[in-house]
Amino acid sequence: MNLAIVGYGKMGRLIEELAPDYGFNVTLKLDEWNNADYAGITRENFANVDVAVEFSVPSATIGNIERLAALGVNMVIGTTGWLNELERARSIVEKAGVGLVWSPNYSIGVNVFTRLVAEAARLLACEEEYGAWAWEIHHSTKKDAPSGTLLKLVERMRQAGYTRPIDTSSNRAGRHPGTHEIGFDSAADTITLRHTARSREGFARGALKAAAWIKGKTGFYEFSDVLFQEGRVTEV
Repeated sequence: MNLAIVGYGKMGRLIEELAPDYGFNVTLKLDEWNNADYAGITRENFANVDVAVEFSVPSATIGNIERLAALGVNMVIGTTGWLNELERARSIVEKAGVGLVWSPNYSIGVNVFTRLVAEAARLLACEEEYGAWAWEIHHSTKKDAPSGTLLKLVERMRQAGYTRPIDTSSNRAGRHPGTHEIGFDSAADTITLRHTARSREGFARGALKAAAWIKGKTGFYEFSDVLFQEGRVTEV
């Protein structure tokens, strides 16, 4: 399988390193120099590409999706901070008849963690004495705060029926790869759920897992669909 990397930073280089483990040959790498104003997303460059993995910057993501979809290229989107454009992205993908997987976090552990958080929120939804908080810390160069992952965790808590206030906060410092914490507190006790990433490798492996899964499929999916097979899949 041929893979294109759109956004060749730290994550892009790690994805290139790990790509052979998932049956991929990296045939195209686009960065700020060869893809300025989307100049690298051409039919010629993507002629033999099976899937594109996009880890760029929030301001470029929807443009990359639009142009990749127009070329009929399936894609995995790993950039965060662009989710206000999510419905537009869905419309683009559905009209083009391509496949896309998106997620604020491609860590398998985080996706399992999200399910645990949702279940805890469901169980405590009617227990009025329990207040909740959501907190995360990442490296100082991460552009969005709160992280997309933390916002997704809070959203899943709401969907699970937890309607009381959830105090939400973030920190940015050093080179921390990412910790997310959800807590519930009452006069009687405290429940704390925490996920700590050790490196970026888990994110890269998850993105590659998603890339192998989306090849030859159409539709708009979250990474949880890949892991837990919840989505309806249409074969091309």
